[in-house]
Amino acid sequence: MQRKPPRRTRERILERSLRLFNDLGEPNVTTSAIAVEMNISPGNLYYHFRNKDDIVDALFEQFEREIDPLLQAPLRRDSHFEDAWLFLHLLFETIWRYRFVYRDLNDLLSRNRRLETHFRAIVDRKTAAARALCRSLAASGALEARDDEIEPLVTNMVVVATYWLSFEYIRHARRFAEAGYQSGAMARGAFQVLSLLVPWLSEDARTLFARLSLEYLKT
Repeated sequence: MQRKPPRRTRERILERSLRLFNDLGEPNVTTSAIAVEMNISPGNLYYHFRNKDDIVDALFEQFEREIDPLLQAPLRRDSHFEDAWLFLHLLFETIWRYRFVYRDLNDLLSRNRRLETHFRAIVDRKTAAARALCRSLAASGALEARDDEIEPLVTNMVVVATYWLSFEYIRHARRFAEAGYQSGAMARGAFQVLSLLVPWLSEDARTLFARLSLEYLKT
């Protein structure tokens, strides 16, 4: 078999930084700590990134590339109730991979203007995706809500999706690094967002939600 080429140092720095940021929190990780963890000199790290904010910006660009196609999906096709469940699971899985952004959100946005601007755009795209999802469900008859009811519902969905990891961290800070914790945390997030729709669901959609809830309770 042909051997894979070794990963470039820049890619390794980003991979290791992401793990450290996720595990320890971005404010608690220094460039020196990243260099020590990788067994490279600080000069080698600074050759690729001038400072920690450069690393954060590069990781956020990766995050945007992963989440943007997902947020575009509800705008491009009609959605059914099962699609909403899948969409939310995929959304939370992506958020989990870059959870340091959400965990340390206020700190990051207060000192990184570029991140503030780009994250606001992501929130706008989340809002557009949630609106398209709700309108599609309303058109199919699964969601019995008027337009004036959909708008506050959309806002609530985006708020819960954006701050769910902060809520999870407050409740289970010591479990965040545990293997297997992710699936439960993300399932709870998807369930919580979807449960906001329940008061407006049709009878058939409520039955489906009840079945999906049983799957959620197994996590």
